[in-house]
Amino acid sequence: MHDIRAIRDNPDAFDRDLARRGLAPLSAALIALDEARKSAVSAAQANQERRNALAKEIGGAKKAKDEDRAAALMAEVAALKSAEPELKAAQDGADAALAEKLAAIPNRPKADVPDGTDEHGNVLYRSHASTRARLTEGREHFELGEAAGLMDFEAAAKLSGSRFVVLKGQLARLERALGQFMLDLHTQEHGYLEVAPPVLVRDAAMFGTAQLPKFEDDQFSVFKGLDAAKQDGRAAERDQTEAEAGRGSAEKFWLIPTAEVPLTNLVRESILSADELPLRFTALTPCFRAEAGAAGRDTRGMLRQHQFNKVELVSITSPEDSANEHERMLTCAEAVLKKLDLPYRVMTLCTGDMGFASQKTYDIEVWVPGQRTHREISSCSVCGEFQARRMNARYRGKDGKPAYVHTLNGSGVAVGRALIAVMENYQNPDGSITIPSVLQPYMGGLNRIEGAR
Repeated sequence: MHDIRAIRDNPDAFDRDLARRGLAPLSAALIALDEARKSAVSAAQANQERRNALAKEIGGAKKAKDEDRAAALMAEVAALKSAEPELKAAQDGADAALAEKLAAIPNRPKADVPDGTDEHGNVLYRSHASTRARLTEGREHFELGEAAGLMDFEAAAKLSGSRFVVLKGQLARLERALGQFMLDLHTQEHGYLEVAPPVLVRDAAMFGTAQLPKFEDDQFSVFKGLDAAKQDGRAAERDQTEAEAGRGSAEKFWLIPTAEVPLTNLVRESILSADELPLRFTALTPCFRAEAGAAGRDTRGMLRQHQFNKVELVSITSPEDSANEHERMLTCAEAVLKKLDLPYRVMTLCTGDMGFASQKTYDIEVWVPGQRTHREISSCSVCGEFQARRMNARYRGKDGKPAYVHTLNGSGVAVGRALIAVMENYQNPDGSITIPSVLQPYMGGLNRIEGAR
């Protein structure tokens, strides 16, 4: 969410930043909406001030026993009071119109973010080679998994449809091992606090981290309370309609697309002390994405699933510390791949490829020899106060005044994609998969996956 006062103070800078995102100038329209809001507020205030003044005049008229004047003044009060609902509705409508427009505008990119229209404008930040000989080709993960009888897409399709997978045996254990390894690394070595959050959240939480309203089609939603209503057909139809409209007895929840949503919202509607910052949270959760905009992309294998596991990193900082925290978070995510001894590169995303809420984003892309390319395995973003404004998350600085915190989030890392990277980079000619040494304690000492048992 943007600060309308900052837009008023420097509309040209705001429009220049939006232009870097490929958007037309919006400051004039926003300022006009703010003028309408101010006028509505002024009209409501003037109404109340006049009523307050009339109350004193009525008291004086009654004291002077001027009944005619008192009656006239009371009639004016009644007229003002009858106008109050219309004035309140105008004020609420003006507030909502401005808030709706502001909520639909992406974050302003930092000055050092490269300009570009899509992923081709991203810039290499740094790269890392593994200590092992890098595979330049090989079988893809689904070929390895299916041949071993440990990865079943057909069974998943019978259960749930496309973009799901059933993992079995040692591959299921390897995925679990990866998640546990990442959690241990981030909590024991990087100082993150492990959290087990809900995976169902309300509208306000999704709005706070900017998944709503813009990306509603990419989310999965569920309704609570419909089963009981189904006992009466008409009641069920009514409750379904009301639920879809966001009201009524059927409460709507969202399946989280990432643990960024509940972790960041832990500080919503609160005022922290400066001494509490930075806060660092991590969680291993299932994540759910409709992938509405990914039709036809990565349809084979596990790269783009409706349900997947991910270890998330979230930091809450003061404004002056957020840039350094961004670099620290990136280093923490990179440590996962370094310990797994996987080759990767870090890209600075350009303005046209950044996420909606991000000021600046680093993507970590791991090498996958089966596709002979790099694929994203982590994104680390600094959002400034953009999410904090939507959540009303603040802290008291040295001057004692509340100010908005800065929020950051990153994958530490996507577990399913880490499984793909391990399978493809550690594959052997006979189809077996060597287990990275750092994961072997989580696998009961097993150092190789031969196939189905």
